[in-house]
Amino acid sequence: MNRPYIICHMSVSIDGKITGEYTDSSVADKAYKDYENINRFYSPQAWVNGRITVDENFTFYKKPNLKNHSEPITYTDFLAIQDAENYIVAVDPCGKLGWEKNYIEYAGRPQAFVIEVLTEKVSTDYLAFLREKQISYVFAGKDKIDCMLLVQKLKELFHIDTLKVSGGGVLNWSFAQAGLIDEISVVIAPVADGNSNTPTLFERLDSPFGQNIEFKVKSAEITENGCVWLRYVSTANEVAISQRKD
Repeated sequence: MNRPYIICHMSVSIDGKITGEYTDSSVADKAYKDYENINRFYSPQAWVNGRITVDENFTFYKKPNLKNHSEPITYTDFLAIQDAENYIVAVDPCGKLGWEKNYIEYAGRPQAFVIEVLTEKVSTDYLAFLREKQISYVFAGKDKIDCMLLVQKLKELFHIDTLKVSGGGVLNWSFAQAGLIDEISVVIAPVADGNSNTPTLFERLDSPFGQNIEFKVKSAEITENGCVWLRYVSTANEVAISQRKD
């Protein structure tokens, strides 16, 4: 297979929210512990977040320190760190994230080196900024992200065999629409907030009407923390799933 095995692994409330008021509850903390335990079970070599998720959790809305760069830089991939144990893959089409270093440390996971995912709408000043920070970047489209191209590059250039998608709902849906989610893993915290404005597990940016994507249940467990762990597998990606052993 010329791409990684891809798991969408998320923690949600009963009403499918991935963030919001419910995250302040004690049961949400228990779900978070389950989430990290299950993350170790899957042992992904990289995880994908969208720009907003990265800004909220890692770069904290800092602006990149851009300098006028007179030397030409071609729009080709830049590989600063290859064959690392762990990566965070940041989908940042126009180049807005203000990284201060080329790795993050998070939740006791192995140190994760940054891979920026860009389109050709990015400025050469931002490319120079990433090069100065020794941050790898790949191009995955001219003006919008091509998810298939991205995962093929992650496999070919960084030798990533297991990839976790844990973005916002829009990013998760983009991968699902492209037929690139082999498995869904959901930890459900026993709490709801009822807020209709809170992001959910999957969200469309385009028309509210579209093709449904079907999965089948692989397993359902109640954890020691009183959460529910649901696993689904794709009905379309049987070859990829058959090659995965756990």
